[in-house]
Amino acid sequence: MRLLLVEDTVSLADELCATLTRQGYAVDWLADGRDALSQGVIEPYDLIILDLGLPGIPGLQVLQQWRAEKLATPVLILTARGSWSERIEGLKAGADDYLTKPFHPEELLLRIQGLLRRARGLANQPQLEAAGLQLDESRQCVVRDGSDVELTAAEFRLLRYFMLHPGQLLSKMHLAEHLYDGETERDSNVLEVHVNRLRGKLGREVIETRRGQGYRFTGVAQ
Repeated sequence: MRLLLVEDTVSLADELCATLTRQGYAVDWLADGRDALSQGVIEPYDLIILDLGLPGIPGLQVLQQWRAEKLATPVLILTARGSWSERIEGLKAGADDYLTKPFHPEELLLRIQGLLRRARGLANQPQLEAAGLQLDESRQCVVRDGSDVELTAAEFRLLRYFMLHPGQLLSKMHLAEHLYDGETERDSNVLEVHVNRLRGKLGREVIETRRGQGYRFTGVAQ
């Protein structure tokens, strides 16, 4: 899952980027509201984390413009402003959730997971489940028949994206755009290797290949 972090406090941004990257997210970081306004619309982010106190253009104005341009990407607001009136302003502008600084990183991660599931119509699931598999995001492994199946970091990222999009045909280009940040070189051959390794661990039926089109997570266990 590819996230955009818009935060002008460098120390906090560095900490959040490191935390999110360890949890298998591809993160792009911007510190200015003007840059965020354009990039948030251009790039295919799965979720945006937005600070309100930004230079250039305030975060609230950025959010209002995004929504005016019909950007439907979930937005989680981070702010040091804790008053109810400011919280309500953010939600009215189109925020999907709101977290007041200071906050615990684990709370941020849980809110991100909840927003991503809700965006895919999976809000009632405490964890991702499909094809007899349960994805444990905290341990970055998958559980099948009560036993852990260990995953590499790349396999975990790929399987999480598949499980959030069951039955959807996903091209290699689409997967690369959502699994890697803007600075990482994207190689479709590497994706193919990770898909084959997941099949070796979970069964070939779990991920279907459509020649010339891409892959589909079938929801069928071995």
